[in-house]
Amino acid sequence: MPYTVASPRLTRLTHRLEQTGPAEHSALTAEFWTRVEREGTPLIEPLDDDPDHRAVTFLWRGHRATRQVLLLANGLTDPDDLAGSLLAPLPGTEIWYLTRRLRADHRGSYRLVADISPGPLPSAEEPRRARLRGLAAHAAPDPHNRMPLPGRGRSAGSSLFELPLSPPQPWREPRPDAPRGTVERHRSPGAALGDQHVTWVYRPPSGTTAGPLDVLVLPDGELWFGALGLAHTLDALLAERRIPPLLVLAPDTSGPVAWWHVHDTHEGYADFLADELLPWAAARWPVTADPRRTVVAGQSLGGTAAVHTCLRRPERFGSALAQSPAPRPAAARPPGARSPAARPRRDRLPGSPGTAHDEPSWPSQWFAPPHRDGVRIHLDIARQDVAKVPGPALHDLLDRCGHTVTWQEFSGGPDHACWRGGLADGLIALLGS
Repeated sequence: MPYTVASPRLTRLTHRLEQTGPAEHSALTAEFWTRVEREGTPLIEPLDDDPDHRAVTFLWRGHRATRQVLLLANGLTDPDDLAGSLLAPLPGTEIWYLTRRLRADHRGSYRLVADISPGPLPSAEEPRRARLRGLAAHAAPDPHNRMPLPGRGRSAGSSLFELPLSPPQPWREPRPDAPRGTVERHRSPGAALGDQHVTWVYRPPSGTTAGPLDVLVLPDGELWFGALGLAHTLDALLAERRIPPLLVLAPDTSGPVAWWHVHDTHEGYADFLADELLPWAAARWPVTADPRRTVVAGQSLGGTAAVHTCLRRPERFGSALAQSPAPRPAAARPPGARSPAARPRRDRLPGSPGTAHDEPSWPSQWFAPPHRDGVRIHLDIARQDVAKVPGPALHDLLDRCGHTVTWQEFSGGPDHACWRGGLADGLIALLGS
């Protein structure tokens, strides 16, 4: 976990405040906030003799009623230790701050929330923790940040920050000169999951191909196409011929039942994709039947589901793009499933956190011999991941099982701020020429 350091700018301000009287404090803090509003947040400053890292300061402008301010930063805030992400007040000012030392190639998203409730703060540990958990539910984007990251549905989203050496994401913004594909919402069958589903469908610009289209299946269509603008990325990749023309099938997972079918690596999800969604698409558009040109992708638990789907149905899916794949939480096991203590620990990766009784599990198919010639898997691993996924061990495990595995690691948390660039990289790795 990145540790706290001193902000050079706040250090200088503190020194100036100590050398002046209360009458000058208001002018100094007003000058500070004027610069913040001009430059945006968080503050990103170099560290002496450490060119590989930066001091990153998250700020909040409080007032008399501000009791505490909480930072929720993806990959930086420990959900089991929210108190470790509380901002500190700068005495004699309305400035609240928290400075972290981060790698100079870090990218991430965050939200903030201030506690202005009346009455004293709880003194006992558990009530304090409960108070912070309740406070976290009201976190919102940073009002001084100029880089919004849209969220799912009616969510206000998050704020984005990128350090100077963060890897470029050249395909994420709209390009006026790139031909545009078409995005539509369709009702698709879903008997394997017990219901009909909404599927977002991206079709490449007309005239880009005369042959069958490659296929990408990607859950969370309402987020990728409804909020994050994935169509712009696909248009740009196609315009630069980094990937072949493809059809994207993106099931909507906005409902809790649909979300768990996908993200809990449910067996029915793989069968839904292979037996219902792909045939439904093939009846409407000219798509490939080659499993090696058919990619299933996902993020976090959805990344685990992507690999699971490939290994369960390799005759239909020959490639998986797994971004920050996460082990299945022990608490999420279906009713009646044996606990980890009741069976051999074959689903444990070397270097995984936890104990034999409480650690999360990986799908058993990951540890089985490959079907035929194996599948291709591209892993996109976050360095700052509270799940502490051991990327090298995961790569080695799948490689030993006979699969073709590529992987890259990025400085950030399991975060759409990073995944939207990694998704493009993964498609190039799996489908590019």
